[in-house]
Amino acid sequence: MRLIAFAFTAILLTVVAASAQRNVTPAIERDPLLEADALHNLDVAWQAFGPARKAYKQVLGRFEETYAAYPEFSKIDEFLYLAGMSSYYLSKNEGKQKVNLNLEREREKYDPQRLRENAVAYLSMMLERNPESKYRETAEKVLKELKPADQ
Repeated sequence: MRLIAFAFTAILLTVVAASAQRNVTPAIERDPLLEADALHNLDVAWQAFGPARKAYKQVLGRFEETYAAYPEFSKIDEFLYLAGMSSYYLSKNEGKQKVNLNLEREREKYDPQRLRENAVAYLSMMLERNPESKYRETAEKVLKELKPADQ
């Protein structure tokens, strides 16, 4: 009798353990060096974004560099917010770094329509990845302005 109870318990534990393992979301392995570099870029981007500098081109440069090298960055949602808002402000030619549409490379990269599209993409991605973001209200307000109700 004990042998049957033991066998039944062993089978039950195996089934429970196997089903529990199926529901586990694997943790993302983060490279500590890339994480530190990305964190530094985020810090520099926040400094550039702030009211004293309003260097939105610099923010976009830091974001693009970080996203290309390390899209798994633990704070990529925060970076998406900065990139979205910087694109939005540059599309209105705001900030201290002005866009010179007479230069071909600036015209291609900082075309106002393209910047608006990028702002929508970045802010939408940020909200999709982190719907409870502390930047949600601002992002939704900008998205509402950039995306007409019929879209």
